[in-house]
Amino acid sequence: MQNFDVLVRGSGCVGRSLALALGAQGLRVALLGAAEPSPAQRDDVRSYALNAASVQLLRELKVWDAMPADAFTPVYDMKIKGDSAGALLEFSSWAQGVDELAFIVDAGVLEQQLAAALRYAPHVQQVSAPVPAALTAVCEGRDSAFRQSLGVTFTPHSYGHRAIAARLVASEPHQGVARQWFRSPDILALLPIAKPEAGASYGLVWSLPEARAAELLAAPASEFEAALNEASQGDAGALRLVGERSSWPLALARAEPLIGPGWALLGDAAHLVHPLAGQGLNLGLADVAALAAVIRAREAWRSPGDEKLLRRYVRARQADTWAMGELTDGLLKVFASEAAPLRTLRNTGMNALNALPPLKRWLTRHALGL
Repeated sequence: MQNFDVLVRGSGCVGRSLALALGAQGLRVALLGAAEPSPAQRDDVRSYALNAASVQLLRELKVWDAMPADAFTPVYDMKIKGDSAGALLEFSSWAQGVDELAFIVDAGVLEQQLAAALRYAPHVQQVSAPVPAALTAVCEGRDSAFRQSLGVTFTPHSYGHRAIAARLVASEPHQGVARQWFRSPDILALLPIAKPEAGASYGLVWSLPEARAAELLAAPASEFEAALNEASQGDAGALRLVGERSSWPLALARAEPLIGPGWALLGDAAHLVHPLAGQGLNLGLADVAALAAVIRAREAWRSPGDEKLLRRYVRARQADTWAMGELTDGLLKVFASEAAPLRTLRNTGMNALNALPPLKRWLTRHALGL
């Protein structure tokens, strides 16, 4: 049997990225999971908001520049509204001194491009069953069975909400502007994307209470569009649904511990956050970059699965993932409350923050991973 340095369990974006990153170091990597994206992955209607750090990692993996031009759309401005008239927070790439605030990426195309890159990765071998390796990297997602077998504590705290994703076409051009509405009881995001109609398409991420989400998922397209257009207040023009809707439950969770002798957790297997800040995949790709850097810098005599080595990965990631989880959880609680004092406070706070350019620059650079 062939000897492997690393077994990567899970062939989503995080698992495939890790396999590419470690294979590029000359490590012998076994990737446990489907060689090609499943039909569900290829037809995924979700849209990822990737920050500068994630894009840089994908460039280093020779994935980003190989994607078709219509797979990603730059975001130049972001407009966030509260739930009272005049509550507004705006971010501009020009004001922040960056080329773009983020890129909105077609989830299905990214999956396919990562799979294509792996076909030309000589040190990565696809396997259909677990194989012995010095390090097992667990990238199986939120429902990882292997994580459970390790005795890891991972208790998702449900928000009682579901996220609805879909593709939309607007009657007005998006001009690279992402729009969000933070209010009670829902959070709505319209993310500019190139498909299905260049210049006028959005990826929808709509967080709603379970019961309301179920109603909208079951509703005819015309009823869904009516509710969506009412919620978006006409700011993006008239919105039309294109294709299917998908959804998933929302929760907050952090694994404890993140590592052990010969194993490490990454991505959704390690942490879950609310999608209101668009940081889920960014956190997972930051895990990949951190673990790859730790392994690259290890002492020559140290195995990739050495527990002391893996503690360096924990130190590199623990504060960032904790902070993002607390931030998204805190924002959701503030904006989900219907109490009048909190409603006044959050809307006043949005306007106050909008008037503080230095703080906005700090927040932007943190979100970009700079």
